[in-house]
Parts: sequence; C-alpha cells; structure tokens
Amino acid sequence: MTITPIFDPRARGRVMRVAAFMSGSGTNVIRLLEREKELEREPGGSPFKIILIFSDRSDGGSAGERIALDTGIPYFSYDIRKFYSLKGLKRTHLTPEGMAARKEFDSAASRLIKAFDIDIIALAGYMSYLTLNRCVNVHPGDLSILTPHGKRRYVGDHAVADAIASGETSLRSSTIWTDAGVDTGPLLMVSSSLRVELPFPLPDLLKDKLAFDKVVDEHQRRLKETGDWKIFPLTVQMIAQGRFALDENNNVYLDGHPAPKGYRLEK
Repeated sequence: MTITPIFDPRARGRVMRVAAFMSGSGTNVIRLLEREKELEREPGGSPFKIILIFSDRSDGGSAGERIALDTGIPYFSYDIRKFYSLKGLKRTHLTPEGMAARKEFDSAASRLIKAFDIDIIALAGYMSYLTLNRCVNVHPGDLSILTPHGKRRYVGDHAVADAIASGETSLRSSTIWTDAGVDTGPLLMVSSSLRVELPFPLPDLLKDKLAFDKVVDEHQRRLKETGDWKIFPLTVQMIAQGRFALDENNNVYLDGHPAPKGYRLEK
C-alpha cells in the first residue's frame, strides 16, 4: 500500500501555492487570507500562500475583484452563466453536451493553474460542478453520516434543510478532497457540532414552509461561522503541512495513520 501526501512540503521545497475559486461573497477566501496572515506571524511562517483568485461570475455578484484589489492578488473572472446561455445549455444538466461544455469552460481555469504553478485549488464557495483536479471543498453537512445503503446522507445544496427535516439534533460542516461525484470525495475534516434549535416541534415546523426556510437559513448562517470558516482554513493548512495523505483507493491518512472519518473537531 502506497500512501502519498496530498502535498509534500519537503519534496517540493517550498510553501503550497493555492488558487482560491469563488462565486459569491468570498467569505471563505477572506478566512483563508486571514489564516495565512496569522501563520505568517508565527515561527516558520505560513505553509501555504494564495496565489490567485478565480470567480465564475463577471456580473458584479462576486466580491472577488474587491478582495483582490485589497490584497494585490491576481484576479480572473469568467462568467459561467453567460457561457452556458450562449450555448443554449443549462449548467446544472450533466448531459454529454453539458459535460463537454463544462470541460471547455474549465480549460480556461486549467491554463491559469498551469501558468501560476498551483498546487491545490481551494473551492471557497465555488458552487459549480467542475472537471478540474486537486481541489479541496467545504460542505455544510456531516459527510460521515451514511444511509442504510452506505451512501452519504447529507449531500448537495439542501444538506442543512435535509438534516433538520430528518430530525438531526446537531449539524456539522465537512471538508473533502473532491472527485468526479457530488460531495463524494475523501473526507478530510468534520467540524464541531452546532445544536439545532427549533421555534416549535418539527412536525409543525415542516407544515410551515416560510418558518422552516427561515430556520434553515439561520442555521446555515451559523454553521458557516462555527463550521466552514474554522475547518476550511485549517484543512488547507494541514494539507500544506503534509499531514493529509491518500492511498491508491483514496483512503485518507492523517499523520501517517488511517482516518476513515477524517479529522474531527469535537466540542
């Protein structure tokens, strides 16, 4: 069995070069930058550096340009909505035509990755399916929870709503090393728990869509603060330190030891 670090700082002889991919407010990018600056003040400095920021929006809906202007980091945008619209396709449809278009769209980012000698891509709120490799993503759900059939239970865009509707009493965020599926990649880290707080019993809440949606939005906001913003920078840091590794079957190892459920932050 061969265990290979996701990034090996000793073999590379330098810090890990990161491309931050984003779509909206960029709060995960900001947290990454904050963590990088914090580590720079420590002995040895930061083991990673954000080299470029890429956004799939050019319509003013992304904060990437402002973040780049404030930090001096190169910024690139390529609007995926316009790209698919001009082709008469919907970006959510993973048909052969849609996948071919997705690869064409990603080829622009791929050239940037090569040109800037990027080691990993940090998907900081980048919601689009993509065909690029070497990506770490954060997801608002506990991906260690499985269905009776062994599949991850809380995946996709509605993970928080699904967890609350299923009666979960706590929520967690997860980070993964992405693969070709949706939230199916090797599990790297799981956040500490956020307690679910309901205004009235769940059966009654599920009958009131407006009230339920409000509860979901509030928990998603709080989970981002207590989960995403903590484990995403920490995961990138630990990858850069060479602590996470994978074997030929994409099993996760932490500091050389098997970690089938990733690294868990417990309260």
